[in-house]
Amino acid sequence: MPRPVTPRTARPAACALLCAGLLATACSPSSDEGDASVLTSLDYNISEPQNAATAQMLEACAEQAGVTVEREELPREQLMPRLLQGASQQELPDLMLIDNPDLPQVAATGALLPLEEAGVSTDGFYPSVLEAGTHDGTLYGIATGVNGLALFYDTAKLEDAGVEPPETWDDLRSAAEELTSGDTNGLAFSAIGHEEGTWTFEPFFWSNGAELTQVDSPEAVEALELWADLVEEGHVSQSAVNWTQADVKDQFVGGRAAMMVNGSWQLPVLAEEDVDYGVVPLPVPEAGTEPAPPMGGEVWAVARNGEEREAKAVEVLQCLLTDENMTEWAELNAYVPGKEELAQALAEEDPGMAPFVESVPSARSRTAELGEDYPEVSSALADAIQSVLAGDAEPDEALSQAQESVPAS
Repeated sequence: MPRPVTPRTARPAACALLCAGLLATACSPSSDEGDASVLTSLDYNISEPQNAATAQMLEACAEQAGVTVEREELPREQLMPRLLQGASQQELPDLMLIDNPDLPQVAATGALLPLEEAGVSTDGFYPSVLEAGTHDGTLYGIATGVNGLALFYDTAKLEDAGVEPPETWDDLRSAAEELTSGDTNGLAFSAIGHEEGTWTFEPFFWSNGAELTQVDSPEAVEALELWADLVEEGHVSQSAVNWTQADVKDQFVGGRAAMMVNGSWQLPVLAEEDVDYGVVPLPVPEAGTEPAPPMGGEVWAVARNGEEREAKAVEVLQCLLTDENMTEWAELNAYVPGKEELAQALAEEDPGMAPFVESVPSARSRTAELGEDYPEVSSALADAIQSVLAGDAEPDEALSQAQESVPAS
């Protein structure tokens, strides 16, 4: 989620020393230093080709804005500790690329610039994409592209079994049963005990009418019962509790799963594998129900670092949001562009992206209901999924315990 590496601009020695520790504050000059000709940025795109592409786009947009951007990249797990400490000390980088469910934690500190007030245009963006960058009704982050989940299926296996790609939960149950044979499970998904597992479950949870403010509702229980039944009946491996989405892809490519729930970023990976596959939107409880995948992807945010620095950072951001850059980023990552017109053009050009584009209008922001409290509830929901699929608890019991993590309204 996922070109030659562009060398990073050398930093002054003092800044290099400051950035040496994991939890050191971000290398961002404070607003009273006044020099807006050199901006800083922070992201977690450490893998290729995203690393080089991020560097190249920032460099080009910085040149257009008449500034230099000193970029730093960190592993995903180190980014938020750095940002939260930087926010507490008013020393954030000028530009940040943040996983969208993490944005409210930073926005809640008051350290981010409201983007629409700063003149960032949102014309043509999907409302659902903008919602993923919104906290307490204010847009603080904006995505060049987003990703989501869909159902991948092995074309040959479905044809041999005489099975059509499932559209509803009943279809999914039947297809998974028909396709389970020998060492091949009908379906694979990630139910690992953290956000990756919660994120995979949320489309089933939301499309059935459940809400994160009431995770033990009958609708939520019914969604978890679906997963539990698929595992108990042997159509999904119980090892799903240990699988990442990359592991799920390996099961699918290896022929050990006839279908899988996975993300758009797997498309370029699968293109290099010897597997004939198709992709459809995720099955829903009943025909006519809209899919409700969680909105995935990162958002760019700007720190409150003084008017001059903010203005230049916004210029760089607006350049990153040009149609050309958004399309390039989407094609590189197998993401859906944040603007509807660009997304529709990509779907026509690349049919494999069409199911993901189709799901964007009804995709959900993971933090819309809970804001900065989302991570705690997500963790509790992941624990509930784990205990149920491991056979240690019934869905209603596990979700009732998870509900204790939901803040009182």
